[in-house]
Amino acid sequence: MRVGLLTREYPPDVYGGAGVHVEFLARELRPLVDLEVHCWGEGRADGVVRHRPWSALDGANDALRTFSVDLAMTAGLEGCELVHSHTWYANLAGHLGKLLYGVPHVMTAHSLEPLRPWKAEQLGGGYALSGWAERTAIEAADAVVAVSAAMREDILGCYPALDPSRVHVIHNGIDTGLYRPDHGTGALDRIGLDRDRPYVLFVGRITRQKGVPHLLRAVRDIDPSAQVVLCAGAPDTPEIDREFRDLYEELSRVREGVHWIPQMLPRPDVVQLLTHAAVFVCPSVYEPLGIVNLEAMACGTPVVASRVGGIPEVVEDGRTGVLVDVDDDFEPGLARALDRVLGDPEAARRMGEAGRRRAVEEFGWDAVARRTVRLYGEILKQA
Repeated sequence: MRVGLLTREYPPDVYGGAGVHVEFLARELRPLVDLEVHCWGEGRADGVVRHRPWSALDGANDALRTFSVDLAMTAGLEGCELVHSHTWYANLAGHLGKLLYGVPHVMTAHSLEPLRPWKAEQLGGGYALSGWAERTAIEAADAVVAVSAAMREDILGCYPALDPSRVHVIHNGIDTGLYRPDHGTGALDRIGLDRDRPYVLFVGRITRQKGVPHLLRAVRDIDPSAQVVLCAGAPDTPEIDREFRDLYEELSRVREGVHWIPQMLPRPDVVQLLTHAAVFVCPSVYEPLGIVNLEAMACGTPVVASRVGGIPEVVEDGRTGVLVDVDDDFEPGLARALDRVLGDPEAARRMGEAGRRRAVEEFGWDAVARRTVRLYGEILKQA
């Protein structure tokens, strides 16, 4: 079975959860199918074809530049028996490949454009184009993969014309061999953390979706002995970048031990930071699943996270972490939950151990790949 896997992000250019998903899914799919990855970038090697936006569109709206990559991807799909796209950045290529070559299109929905209205701040009128591309692809796809049961409900709510029988839940996964407790301290020392003080850790992009401004306000008044570590970069827009910087400077004036790492750290450094964190925090206001919570759990760290989307399918409230409702009390609720974990190291240890067990037993990438290939086979039989 020859499969074309379509994505914007692929190593070494991975900046979000969708990119992590594709990286590990592709690794596990290669022994099972004849796989060719089409992604953004330059060059071709080892079953990976990279495409860049057309130079004639340099400086144009990002949605138009994305569509030019989609056209180039489509041209490269000849000979594939099935195409599988990830995110709106590649969904249109999957849809056009289906039409041009008469092959099935499977698409994985990592998020939904109608539920991310703040993207208009980033894309302007291009947000209407990204929404059109997603709707066109999702309503015509032979199968839609939702990364959580909550995501499946969101898909059917946003796209009621979609036949529910075509929407399948296959959870995101985690490589518990790469993400496992690492008690080395080199990364902590390079950042300048005080190893005698606990720290709260955030890892994610600076976006409305990830709720970083809520976090920066929430941690103002948590246990003063705790440090705050923000591995936060890739801001969506200059406006949210400025908002983040202003809140960070304000936070740094009222408490000690606030560390911001704007650059993307090597995975081993992130694993060390996750391992040593007293608590990992995920303040997202929208999250179909949240791979980063699985990464923290796999490193044996308790999680404080928003009770939104697919997060409750990963983080068990009171067992592997603490969930906080996104409501008018959200920021004080985050602060109380963080203090609850910081104030009871023994309970935090138990949560971390339970999180590691859950990640290993229920979210392995090998199982995700097998479920995905079974879906491919079912779709090809129907074609």
